[in-house]
Amino acid sequence: MCDCGSGSGLRGGGPYATGKELVEFVLAAHGGRVACSPLPNALQVRCQECDKEFVLQTFVQGCPACGGVHAVSPPRANDPAAVQYAGADFGAAA
Repeated sequence: MCDCGSGSGLRGGGPYATGKELVEFVLAAHGGRVACSPLPNALQVRCQECDKEFVLQTFVQGCPACGGVHAVSPPRANDPAAVQYAGADFGAAA
């Protein structure tokens, strides 16, 4: 099992959505198979919750420092600026 937080069955907008909506879209894409798939090239990103840098290695991944869930969609998988953050309360209502 990966640390992508892929327990969500929610569906958001498309691959160009932002924030939580994008994270939910990627989690649901192709029956959840995309979320934990490795990125073509890992991305160096800064956590939008705790501001620590980490390497995003899968399409959906939690920050190793704080657990904040981040995602990037397949069409934008090479763009660190396209990485979206689900928000501090993501998964709290589940």
